[in-house]
Amino acid sequence: MTTPNPRRVDKPGLLIALALLVLAGLIWQDMSSLQLSSVYGLGPKAMPMVVSIGLAILAVGNAVSAFRGELPERESLRWTPILLIIGGLALLIAFVEFNVGFIPATAVLFACTSAAFGRRAFIIDLVIGLVAGLVIYLLFAKLLTLSLPMGPLERLIGA
Repeated sequence: MTTPNPRRVDKPGLLIALALLVLAGLIWQDMSSLQLSSVYGLGPKAMPMVVSIGLAILAVGNAVSAFRGELPERESLRWTPILLIIGGLALLIAFVEFNVGFIPATAVLFACTSAAFGRRAFIIDLVIGLVAGLVIYLLFAKLLTLSLPMGPLERLIGA
């Protein structure tokens, strides 16, 4: 007669739950320190509250699953996608810092992220990223009148 295999607590799952809870707390604390008020119903504090509560719920759910041993097996770590995304973010930061502009920065980040997910059409992804960056720029800069980092392309559009 065999005895049932006792479920083990998934320690990495608990660590992830703790990280989610800490992130939720940081977002909540940051939102609480905002000195903004809104004359209308929802103000700028609404979305950080939603995100913080959502992260807390995910943390609790992850912790319960980790204690029950119900989390799925994790895949082995592959560094190439991580490095592609970090490289794309680094390029985005450099493009913004050196006034290359929001649209090209978004295009490079999109192409690097697509490559990280296994897509191998880098030039096409750059074009898609340029179009997406242009649409986002026009929505934010023209429709919402928010300022985004400007480069030569954005100055040409703004003229």
